[in-house]
Amino acid sequence: MFQLPDWTFEFHGHRCPFMPIGYRMGELAKEKLDVGKSLNHDMHVFSEMGIGHPQGCMQDGIMASTAATFGKGLIEKLYYGKVAATFWHPQKGAVRIYLKNEFADSLSPHEFFKYRKKGVEPSEIPEEVRADIIDKVLNATNEELFKVTMLPDFEYKPVKGSFAKGKCEVCGEYVFERYLRIKDGKKVCIPCSGFHADEMFLPKVK
Repeated sequence: MFQLPDWTFEFHGHRCPFMPIGYRMGELAKEKLDVGKSLNHDMHVFSEMGIGHPQGCMQDGIMASTAATFGKGLIEKLYYGKVAATFWHPQKGAVRIYLKNEFADSLSPHEFFKYRKKGVEPSEIPEEVRADIIDKVLNATNEELFKVTMLPDFEYKPVKGSFAKGKCEVCGEYVFERYLRIKDGKKVCIPCSGFHADEMFLPKVK
């Protein structure tokens, strides 16, 4: 059985099957790329999840395993709605890991999902039900869980870090320069510009 650190459940906040799936994705990615945890700004992760998907819990597992965290700007969503992620390291290349359809199908009939489809939150599902489905994830082999694709042609140029900032000329709050906008001749923050951040940064589906 795969050994999952108990602290990962504390970090995630509840016991469910998808955080462990994400943790195992991260461990496998580190193995395939021959790297350790990202202590600084090393591995970047491109999660194919979006919003409103219970399977998004995998992202906390990925962060726990790789230390490619949201706070360090090392993980972002592609909004594809898939249980998959690409892991990129500047010296080691990239690998995409996808939860196999067959394994996802094997989990679908589990009682855990009967509770979830009724709107029961994971922490309120009986512990024996959660433990059983988690064990299924931990007892599976990597080959049973994942489709792994090395991506030799994958290219990514990280955004260069900057400490440069200015003040919004409307609200007076500091803003990092790349997020300042010009409105009526003034440098303003995104909220004061009248735009919504999601309109400016989230990918669009045509």
